[in-house]
Amino acid sequence: MTTDSAVRTDDTAPLPPLGSTGFLRWLWRQLTSMRTALILLFLLAVVSIPGSMLPQRGTNPLRVDQWIEQNPTTAPVLDALGFFDVYAAPWFAAVYLLLFISLIGCVLPRIGVHLRALRTPPPAAPRNLSRLPAHARFRLDRPPGEVLDDAATLLRSERWRVRTSPGEWVAAEKGYWRETGNLVFHLALVLVLVGIAVGGVLGWRGNVVVREGSGFSNTLTQYDAWGAGRMMSADQLAPFSFTLDDFRVDFERGEAQLGAPRLFEADLTYRAEPGSTPEQTTVQVNEPLVADGAKVFLVGHGYAPRFIVRDSRGSIVFDDTVVFLPQDGNFTSTGVIKIPDAEPSLGFTGLFLPTAALTEELGPHSIFPAPDYPAVFLSAFTGDLGMDSGAPQSVYTLDTSSMEQVGLESLIPGDTWQLPEGLGSIEFVDFDRWASFQIAHDPGKELALLSSVVAMLGLMISLFVRRRRMWVRATATEDGGTLVEVAALGKTEAVDLEPDVVHVAARMQAREEPRGGQA
Repeated sequence: MTTDSAVRTDDTAPLPPLGSTGFLRWLWRQLTSMRTALILLFLLAVVSIPGSMLPQRGTNPLRVDQWIEQNPTTAPVLDALGFFDVYAAPWFAAVYLLLFISLIGCVLPRIGVHLRALRTPPPAAPRNLSRLPAHARFRLDRPPGEVLDDAATLLRSERWRVRTSPGEWVAAEKGYWRETGNLVFHLALVLVLVGIAVGGVLGWRGNVVVREGSGFSNTLTQYDAWGAGRMMSADQLAPFSFTLDDFRVDFERGEAQLGAPRLFEADLTYRAEPGSTPEQTTVQVNEPLVADGAKVFLVGHGYAPRFIVRDSRGSIVFDDTVVFLPQDGNFTSTGVIKIPDAEPSLGFTGLFLPTAALTEELGPHSIFPAPDYPAVFLSAFTGDLGMDSGAPQSVYTLDTSSMEQVGLESLIPGDTWQLPEGLGSIEFVDFDRWASFQIAHDPGKELALLSSVVAMLGLMISLFVRRRRMWVRATATEDGGTLVEVAALGKTEAVDLEPDVVHVAARMQAREEPRGGQA
């Protein structure tokens, strides 16, 4: 009895160390692969989702403050991660830059390959054309040379690139625009990223709330929120200004679209620089004011009730309008009044209702956004407002942790509430409107827009143009005729080749009446 001993063999030689250069080369190849580019493009779409679902400081800082106030548990975490300023977050910039590099690394080598393909003639005819996906065979009475010349002339007339082998075959190729469109699409995407980057580096944007009768000057201190690219500073802001003369809004009163705005516009007095001639203009939604390269967009509006507050000594300590922020589509709005100079200090939280209603289920609320029956519900507090600590406070919130509530009251325009314990009084005089403007300068938007259009054109070309090859072979038969074979092959599996083969075969047979038939 014999046994076979196991013999251990090592057919692979040990791999040499990769080294730093080899690792960087491998990393570059992974980054510039089409798979990585697609993953990064998908990842960019994913990380953009918070920017569309959550309010952003660059577009609506007031809404951000409201969201943070209403979600005290999750908001600080999301704010620390940059979810309220997604497009300026470091993690968004990282994905953006990696995608930019990956696209360039993918596209540039393919341009060279495509240019070489444009100069390369179609390949020779395969030995067995009948094995190709689309194939036709028929007989003609003309000699092979004449048949092939006619085939070459026909294909050239239909814009095929043609290569001939006299007396043997004709090769043709068509659809080079498919790869051209694909490359144009990817290059345009790169330019879109460049345009966005230019806007991010050289652009700026800010938001400001302006009450009727008040003005705005394009200086940093006038903005409620402002952000700029790394190469842009507040010192470079153009010195324009404007005054909100009148704000007009009208709402639908029909049942189908009850409360929807019909009119939404602001009359402004605009000055290009201090001392210049004022210009009257009207800003509407999607019709901004263009001011020295910047655009002033109308993005929101609300109500600003006017109050007169007297302290315990009867002195007027507050006489102004207060911006109240809308909380729903009927403009149920909230706001606060802080009066640290009163004796003692006073604070009010308020609910402004353009068309007031009071129910047991909902409490005080507005049932229509227009001021049909305006009213305000106030809650008065006295004590430490917390303004002496030096910590920043929002003008839309009141810290009542060190204050004592002294009363609740509802008022309509003209009413005065005498506060208990001789603390003073508050009068609801009337209300004005306010408008929220976004002012932005984006020098890369034209490039991004043009590149987007070019990208769409390139994508349409790459989707609708079919890359395919066709061959015609002519062989002399024993009876003096010619056996003709026409076959086609697509560069992609989805190409329908049968119509091209049938068309070319029909055109060639139309030159004469063949004695044979379709094989």
